[in-house]
Amino acid sequence: MDGRSISFILKRLRHIFSFFKKSEFEINLSHLIGYRTKSILLFQTALNHRSVKDNPTENNERLEFLGDAIISAVVADYLFKKYPYKGEGFLTEMRSKMVNRQQLNHIGVQMGLRKMTRFNKMDGSLRTSQIFGNTLEALVGAIYLDKKYDFTKVWILEKMIQPYLFMEDLEQIDINIKNKIIGWASKQGKQIDFVLAGEQLEGRRRLFTINVVIDGEVVTAQRGYTKKDASQLAAQKAIEILGI
Repeated sequence: MDGRSISFILKRLRHIFSFFKKSEFEINLSHLIGYRTKSILLFQTALNHRSVKDNPTENNERLEFLGDAIISAVVADYLFKKYPYKGEGFLTEMRSKMVNRQQLNHIGVQMGLRKMTRFNKMDGSLRTSQIFGNTLEALVGAIYLDKKYDFTKVWILEKMIQPYLFMEDLEQIDINIKNKIIGWASKQGKQIDFVLAGEQLEGRRRLFTINVVIDGEVVTAQRGYTKKDASQLAAQKAIEILGI
């Protein structure tokens, strides 16, 4: 083998090893979204929480806004076709069950976004917040910009709805968890209150803390980016603690 051949082989080997070294993120991303993309920076932005990138051009909040609208539109279209004889109230409630913060966060975690999302891991509250559902919305926004609407619609159906959202089960769920524990307290003759215990700024958004107080005793405290989300999370946690 002459020197030219050896030089060529070494060059190819360096190229291969360099490819694997620099593409670890790309490989993980490909597994996550199901295809290889050239828009790496776009998806890096989609996976950046504002706790690590404060600049709105570098974190995922804008993509989250976009993805939220797209998911809502796809789910509305899906429900409209799946339930041709159901009224607006039923369709609206089912959409809320499918795209509420808790549901999207659960899907995001199951898809592996806890591992892929870049956030401040020193902030313990972020580990139990809804940021992975927000990241999922941002991911959908990135896919939309990368592959346009028709592809994104199929992706949502195949990667989110079919694997994680079981319609017969969702039909049976009472969407307002808060009403469930209020009803339980009424039957038990107990006084229940949802108390705003704290409000703070996290980046540019407000984070609310809601206490569930039963007969004067705090059962649990949960946080969310809206009072409604915090109340629902607190109600769900209290139901688990009380074994309702």
